[in-house]
Amino acid sequence: MVPRIPPLQRPRIAVWMPRRSLLPETSGADPSKGRPKSMCGVFGIFGHDEAAKIVYLGLHALQHRGQESTGIVTSDGRQLIAHRGMGHVIDVYSEKRLEDLKGMHGIGHVRYSTSGDSAIRNAQPIAINYSKGSLAVAHNGNLTNAELLHHDLEERGSIFSSTTDTEVIVHLIAKSKQATVVDRVADALNQVEGAYSLLCQTEDALIAARDPMGIRPLCLGKLGTAHVVSSEPSSFGLINATFVRDIEPGEMLVITKDGMKSMRPFAEKPRRSCIFEMVYFARPDAMLDGINVYEARKNLGRALARESAVDADLVIPVPDSGVPATIGYAEASGIPFEMGLVRSHYVGRTFIEPEQSIRHFGVRLKLNPIADIIAGKRVVVVDDSIVRGTTSRKIVKMLRDAGAKEVHMRIASPPTQWPCYYGVDTPTRSELIAATHSVAEVNQYITSDTLAYLSLESLTKAVIAARRAASVGKPLTENSFCHACWSGEYPIDFTPSHKKQQLPLLHV
Repeated sequence: MVPRIPPLQRPRIAVWMPRRSLLPETSGADPSKGRPKSMCGVFGIFGHDEAAKIVYLGLHALQHRGQESTGIVTSDGRQLIAHRGMGHVIDVYSEKRLEDLKGMHGIGHVRYSTSGDSAIRNAQPIAINYSKGSLAVAHNGNLTNAELLHHDLEERGSIFSSTTDTEVIVHLIAKSKQATVVDRVADALNQVEGAYSLLCQTEDALIAARDPMGIRPLCLGKLGTAHVVSSEPSSFGLINATFVRDIEPGEMLVITKDGMKSMRPFAEKPRRSCIFEMVYFARPDAMLDGINVYEARKNLGRALARESAVDADLVIPVPDSGVPATIGYAEASGIPFEMGLVRSHYVGRTFIEPEQSIRHFGVRLKLNPIADIIAGKRVVVVDDSIVRGTTSRKIVKMLRDAGAKEVHMRIASPPTQWPCYYGVDTPTRSELIAATHSVAEVNQYITSDTLAYLSLESLTKAVIAARRAASVGKPLTENSFCHACWSGEYPIDFTPSHKKQQLPLLHV
């Protein structure tokens, strides 16, 4: 049973949380190391008889955005009921647990540790009792002034129980002098800087907000008479909800039993949506800000083929994220498409590594070449990005071991040279191979015959070309996106403590 606390003079929160992580730590190699991790995903619903189960399904559809922890908070109109745990959505919630999450309103979260360590104390939504009642907050993104705000709040007596940026927002809401919870949320968000797609749950309201630059996605849907909000509209299909529209940058929605109200309580800023969502993070079946992600990725491959053609016998993707771009590359180049690498979809974060070393063990857990397709062939390999270079190096060696005559790496994005401070778990600059080495040096390190990246200009044009003509809102231009991870042009300032010193990476 979920422990319940009877309502007092003001509503309280019933919380169940495991004492330890459900995923034991291990020293084994992580097959995802060397690739950018996703950020987080948020999902909420207001006004549905099975709110907890709908949130559960919504989070399952957002699992690609975060796989370390998850949580759901529901409201029965009197109190908030919370459940959080470490691991995948399907493992954290049992049918009995979902039945105990009573109420017609709820929000949920899936998390990667882009800010704060991977621990149950950092699982979201964060749920609190304060002087005005109860509140739960789920957040996708990072705040660039979180350290300064955290220090100031501690100086004023706040006690933090986690290491996440999200708790800073919670404390700002609790300390606000504004009368209503809506005004308190707006007041808190006007003090923060950085990226946020945010859901707040009270006993009788759901509040959704997107930062003024629209760095992280957030969209609105309908399920019968219920309102749903999600990081990506892909989750709507699973629950048979209808996509209504994207929540605009700087917009705040307040949903109550009386309906939905749209507000714009923040100063207007230029749009800077994260373009890496289109390259890697979002599901390929997503439609974000009017952009068909699948078509955008195919456009990236087409542009890559035009920019860096090479004679080859076949083109293969690094699955799964590289598949659409590879289809586009094959169409534009006329080179046959093949699935030369097979991906295992059952690799967890923990596993037992054999005492006797297996060549490229971590990568082989996730990918394995089909030798009959590759042997004796000149192969073009299309991937979405190169971060440290270690994974690409192992993939090239696996393909050569499988008999590939030539291996040509093609990357459907520019060289990743700068870390992200807006909610993507990228390494420090000293760990980004392209930050300290030329394309020729990276090619030498990963041992490919040739290496080419897509130019930033071609990438932005390819993404814009995938926007539907019927899309509402202002037209998108090349200046509508954040591409700091490639260009170093950060749209939001960050405190000096966040800036990482550039150090030598490796010797080629």
